[in-house]
Amino acid sequence: MSLETNLIYCGDCKEVLKRDIPDESIDLIYLDPPFFSNKKYEIIWGNGAELRSFEDRWKGGINHYIGWMEEKLELCRDSLKETGSICVHADHRASHYLKVSLDRIFGYNKFENEIIWHFTGGGRSKKHLPRKHHNILRYRKGDSCVFNSDEVREPYSETSGYAKDGITSKAGKKYKPNPKGKIMDDVWDIPIINPLSKERIGYPTQKPIPLLDRIIRAFSNEEDVILDPVSGGGTTVEAAYNANRRWIGIDVSPVACKVIKERLESLEGIVEVNIKGGPVTMDDLKRYSDQEFQEWACERVGGRSKKKKRSDKGIDGYTLGNIPISVKQSKKAGRNVIDNFETAIRRDKKNKGIVIAYSFTKGSYEEVARVKDLDIKLIEAKKISHHMIDGDELF
Repeated sequence: MSLETNLIYCGDCKEVLKRDIPDESIDLIYLDPPFFSNKKYEIIWGNGAELRSFEDRWKGGINHYIGWMEEKLELCRDSLKETGSICVHADHRASHYLKVSLDRIFGYNKFENEIIWHFTGGGRSKKHLPRKHHNILRYRKGDSCVFNSDEVREPYSETSGYAKDGITSKAGKKYKPNPKGKIMDDVWDIPIINPLSKERIGYPTQKPIPLLDRIIRAFSNEEDVILDPVSGGGTTVEAAYNANRRWIGIDVSPVACKVIKERLESLEGIVEVNIKGGPVTMDDLKRYSDQEFQEWACERVGGRSKKKKRSDKGIDGYTLGNIPISVKQSKKAGRNVIDNFETAIRRDKKNKGIVIAYSFTKGSYEEVARVKDLDIKLIEAKKISHHMIDGDELF
């Protein structure tokens, strides 16, 4: 199996790691998994695959969550080169549990650092000290790993002997200051992203670029391969690209993958980013429930499905540009489907819409052509089974 880089895999990271990532092929992994918080913001995009993943890791409490994590961590270990390392991002709820798991999976003697990311902002509890830090646990796989000390230097303090002319030991040996400053310790003060910053993409747990930039530059070399198994908003892969590293992103949500793709394609020098994954055959799709098929179809045109099938009033979802989508998991969707959708569009005060089905009857196409005040596009599922399209660009 050969490794492909600079692309996004859409799917469960456990399956992607097994199927697509060869053993000993990755230089650095940054894993920022959903925290053990049971917070609604963990479900970012609201799609079926993400909801199933959320339910799966929560059905048994902390022990089940750690078991859910350990499956991924073992696969991450296998994918690392002997000189590779992993950084696991956690908070106070589960960092101590994950430390025990990482000690077992990688080895107690393979622990390198617990980096404390300190930040300010947000609310302050009256019941306990403000919790203003996250924990980043770093482990190596083999006997050694990359550490670029010059990438994590900061100015000497004014009171340091190094700050002026250096220091002299009792033995008379002269130690001159490094022109780049001293190596910083394992507590990093990096601000969270300003709510009004252009960097924000609407992802509530989005990490700042400077944090990932420091991790990537310190613990990998140029042209190394960086893997983020839970890519979320795409900060890791953007930082990797900026630092001249090769990268691989994985996310279970097709909508998240589309957001990452658009984020990367907005960067100078990137023309097109490929997304791999999702159902590839009609047989795969036919095993989906009605709700799962609806969610998949909406996502494949860059939209979001309504969470409840009931009382959808003929509209199952919307594109990011707010164009209505109707989804029918049936062959030969007929004229009546189009008639009902036309009524729903007008009720919604829209003049455009998309209908997705396995296939359409001749009457469906004739009805679409007959209506002059509405612009309706008919899409067969097989046309979006291999490639996502931008539903807004159909018009």
